[in-house]
Amino acid sequence: MGQSQSEVDNEVALAQIQGLYKKFASECPSGNLHLHEFKRIFGITSESSEEECAYMENLFRSFDTNQDNTIDFMEYVAALHLVLRGRLEDKLKWSFKVYDRDGNGCLDKREVTRVIKTIHRLKMHENPSGCGDLSPDQICDRIFELVDKNKDGEISLEEFLEGAQRDRWVMEQLKLDVRPSGWFLEQQKKCNPT
Repeated sequence: MGQSQSEVDNEVALAQIQGLYKKFASECPSGNLHLHEFKRIFGITSESSEEECAYMENLFRSFDTNQDNTIDFMEYVAALHLVLRGRLEDKLKWSFKVYDRDGNGCLDKREVTRVIKTIHRLKMHENPSGCGDLSPDQICDRIFELVDKNKDGEISLEEFLEGAQRDRWVMEQLKLDVRPSGWFLEQQKKCNPT
């Protein structure tokens, strides 16, 4: 008898994890991915803006679940799984964590504006005509109008999740697009040439 689909999926997943480990070990011989290596992977250089650097530092912090200032292999796999296959709610919770720069569990306008400006700048770099008519400050104001239900000037995790899932425009504005899937797929090709 042939293998069931779940057995095939498990074998594929195991082969992918083995390929990931080989790539991780070659890129990070110490067994840990450090912030400077993480920034290099995502193309952050000395010419990158302060906002872009801060954004990548927040991404790094969000993946460093044990807060030891490195990403080990298990954190690396968990991060890739979240970005490539994670459920929408899990991705939104992760996005909230990235936005919440001070870690207090609520987003203020300064935190949201900072990330929106960085995303806007990255989108402008990739496609100068594809950013719409609103400025980052206007986008932030509109997000708060739509999402901050109790009008306290902060967005809680609950408001963030509800707002993003209720309104497509809000979802598009709050969605973090770090482009790791393209990098990951490129690395997969290098690990497993066909």
